[in-house]
Amino acid sequence: MRFSSVFFASVATICLASCTAVENDRGYVPDAQVLDTLKVGEDTKATVAQKLGNPTVAGTFNNDTWYYISSHDVQTAFFAMHATARKIVAVEFGNTGQIASVKRYGLEDGRIIDYVDRETPTRGRELSLLQQIFNAVPGNVGQAPQNQEVNPGGGGIPPP
Repeated sequence: MRFSSVFFASVATICLASCTAVENDRGYVPDAQVLDTLKVGEDTKATVAQKLGNPTVAGTFNNDTWYYISSHDVQTAFFAMHATARKIVAVEFGNTGQIASVKRYGLEDGRIIDYVDRETPTRGRELSLLQQIFNAVPGNVGQAPQNQEVNPGGGGIPPP
Protein backbone atom coordinates (compact mmCIF):
# COMPACT_ATOMS: atom_id res chain seq x y z
CA MET A 1 0.00 0.00 0.00
CA ARG A 2 2.80 2.40 0.90
CA PHE A 3 4.69 1.65 -2.32
CA SER A 4 1.70 2.51 -4.53
CA SER A 5 1.13 5.90 -2.86
CA VAL A 6 4.83 6.82 -3.26
CA PHE A 7 4.72 5.63 -6.88
CA PHE A 8 1.63 7.68 -7.73
CA ALA A 9 3.03 10.73 -5.96
CA SER A 10 6.27 10.51 -7.96
CA VAL A 11 4.37 10.02 -11.24
CA ALA A 12 2.19 13.05 -10.46
CA THR A 13 5.29 15.13 -9.69
CA ILE A 14 6.94 14.12 -12.97
CA CYS A 15 3.77 14.91 -14.93
CA LEU A 16 3.48 18.36 -13.35
CA ALA A 17 7.17 19.06 -13.91
CA SER A 18 6.88 18.20 -17.59
CA CYS A 19 4.25 20.93 -18.04
CA THR A 20 6.50 23.77 -16.91
CA ALA A 21 7.20 26.40 -19.51
CA VAL A 22 10.52 26.49 -21.36
CA GLU A 23 11.69 30.07 -21.91
CA ASN A 24 14.32 31.16 -24.43
CA ASP A 25 15.97 34.51 -25.02
CA ARG A 26 17.20 34.78 -28.60
CA GLY A 27 19.08 37.47 -30.46
CA TYR A 28 20.68 40.69 -29.30
CA VAL A 29 19.50 44.28 -28.98
CA PRO A 30 21.91 46.80 -27.47
CA ASP A 31 21.00 48.72 -24.33
CA ALA A 32 19.09 52.00 -24.67
CA GLN A 33 22.11 53.90 -23.31
CA VAL A 34 24.31 52.59 -26.12
CA LEU A 35 21.63 53.31 -28.73
CA ASP A 36 21.39 56.89 -27.48
CA THR A 37 25.06 57.41 -28.34
CA LEU A 38 24.32 56.94 -32.06
CA LYS A 39 24.24 60.24 -33.91
CA VAL A 40 22.16 60.61 -37.05
CA GLY A 41 24.22 62.11 -39.88
CA GLU A 42 27.55 61.51 -38.12
CA ASP A 43 28.06 57.83 -37.36
CA THR A 44 28.98 55.47 -40.21
CA LYS A 45 28.71 51.71 -40.64
CA ALA A 46 32.17 51.27 -39.14
CA THR A 47 31.38 53.29 -35.99
CA VAL A 48 27.99 51.55 -35.59
CA ALA A 49 29.70 48.16 -35.84
CA GLN A 50 32.16 49.27 -33.14
CA LYS A 51 29.41 50.53 -30.81
CA LEU A 52 26.70 47.90 -31.37
CA GLY A 53 28.49 44.96 -32.93
CA ASN A 54 27.48 43.10 -36.07
CA PRO A 55 23.77 43.24 -36.94
CA THR A 56 21.48 40.24 -36.64
CA VAL A 57 20.30 40.77 -40.22
CA ALA A 58 21.17 43.21 -43.01
CA GLY A 59 18.61 44.49 -45.50
CA THR A 60 17.31 41.97 -48.03
CA PHE A 61 17.80 44.00 -51.21
CA ASN A 62 20.63 46.25 -50.07
CA ASN A 63 22.91 46.50 -47.07
CA ASP A 64 21.76 50.02 -46.15
CA THR A 65 19.57 48.85 -43.26
CA TRP A 66 20.88 46.89 -40.31
CA TYR A 67 18.52 45.08 -37.94
CA TYR A 68 19.26 44.07 -34.35
CA ILE A 69 16.59 41.59 -33.24
CA SER A 70 15.84 40.03 -29.86
CA SER A 71 12.87 37.94 -28.69
CA HIS A 72 11.69 36.16 -25.58
CA ASP A 73 9.95 32.89 -26.53
CA VAL A 74 7.90 30.55 -24.33
CA GLN A 75 6.87 26.94 -24.98
CA THR A 76 4.60 25.00 -22.66
CA ALA A 77 4.54 21.19 -22.92
CA PHE A 78 3.94 20.13 -26.53
CA PHE A 79 2.33 23.39 -27.67
CA ALA A 80 3.97 25.61 -30.29
CA MET A 81 6.50 28.18 -29.17
CA HIS A 82 5.25 31.78 -29.12
CA ALA A 83 6.97 35.11 -28.57
CA THR A 84 6.03 37.08 -25.46
CA ALA A 85 8.40 39.99 -26.11
CA ARG A 86 10.30 41.20 -29.15
CA LYS A 87 12.61 44.14 -29.72
CA ILE A 88 13.88 45.27 -33.11
CA VAL A 89 16.24 48.16 -33.78
CA ALA A 90 16.56 49.23 -37.42
CA VAL A 91 19.54 51.42 -38.28
CA GLU A 92 19.16 52.93 -41.75
CA PHE A 93 22.12 54.37 -43.61
CA GLY A 94 21.87 57.06 -46.29
CA ASN A 95 23.69 57.29 -49.62
CA THR A 96 26.71 58.85 -47.90
CA GLY A 97 27.11 55.83 -45.59
CA GLN A 98 26.05 57.78 -42.49
CA ILE A 99 23.06 57.01 -40.27
CA ALA A 100 19.80 58.36 -41.74
CA SER A 101 17.52 57.09 -38.94
CA VAL A 102 17.29 54.74 -35.99
CA LYS A 103 13.89 53.09 -35.47
CA ARG A 104 12.71 50.87 -32.63
CA TYR A 105 9.95 48.30 -32.94
CA GLY A 106 8.28 45.91 -30.51
CA LEU A 107 5.96 42.93 -30.55
CA GLU A 108 2.95 45.25 -30.74
CA ASP A 109 4.22 46.68 -34.06
CA GLY A 110 4.06 43.29 -35.79
CA ARG A 111 1.30 42.35 -38.21
CA ILE A 112 -0.25 38.97 -38.90
CA ILE A 113 0.10 37.97 -42.53
CA ASP A 114 -2.63 35.85 -44.09
CA TYR A 115 -1.16 33.23 -46.36
CA VAL A 116 -3.04 32.15 -49.44
CA ASP A 117 -4.84 28.96 -48.50
CA ARG A 118 -6.10 27.98 -51.92
CA GLU A 119 -5.32 24.48 -53.09
CA THR A 120 -4.38 23.34 -56.55
CA PRO A 121 -6.99 20.84 -57.79
CA THR A 122 -5.68 17.47 -58.86
CA ARG A 123 -7.00 15.18 -61.53
CA GLY A 124 -8.89 12.16 -60.39
CA ARG A 125 -11.82 11.48 -58.20
CA GLU A 126 -12.52 11.45 -54.51
CA LEU A 127 -12.89 7.94 -53.11
CA SER A 128 -14.84 7.08 -50.00
CA LEU A 129 -13.27 5.01 -47.25
CA LEU A 130 -15.02 1.83 -48.39
CA GLN A 131 -13.97 2.38 -52.02
CA GLN A 132 -10.37 2.79 -50.91
CA ILE A 133 -10.53 -0.43 -48.88
CA PHE A 134 -12.10 -2.47 -51.69
CA ASN A 135 -9.68 -1.05 -54.27
CA ALA A 136 -6.78 -2.20 -52.10
CA VAL A 137 -8.00 -5.80 -52.11
CA PRO A 138 -6.36 -7.84 -54.91
CA GLY A 139 -8.71 -8.31 -57.83
CA ASN A 140 -10.90 -5.32 -56.91
CA VAL A 141 -13.72 -7.39 -55.39
CA GLY A 142 -17.15 -6.34 -56.57
CA GLN A 143 -15.96 -3.86 -59.23
CA ALA A 144 -15.72 -4.08 -62.97
CA PRO A 145 -12.23 -3.44 -64.36
CA GLN A 146 -11.60 0.27 -64.93
CA ASN A 147 -9.79 1.83 -67.84
CA GLN A 148 -6.37 2.90 -66.68
CA GLU A 149 -4.62 5.99 -67.97
CA VAL A 150 -1.90 5.44 -70.50
CA ASN A 151 1.25 7.51 -70.70
CA PRO A 152 1.02 10.09 -73.49
CA GLY A 153 3.92 8.56 -75.43
CA GLY A 154 2.74 5.01 -74.99
CA GLY A 155 5.30 4.37 -72.26
CA GLY A 156 7.22 1.91 -74.39
CA ILE A 157 10.80 1.80 -75.53
CA PRO A 158 11.62 4.43 -78.18
CA PRO A 159 11.93 3.06 -81.74
CA PRO A 160 15.47 2.48 -83.05
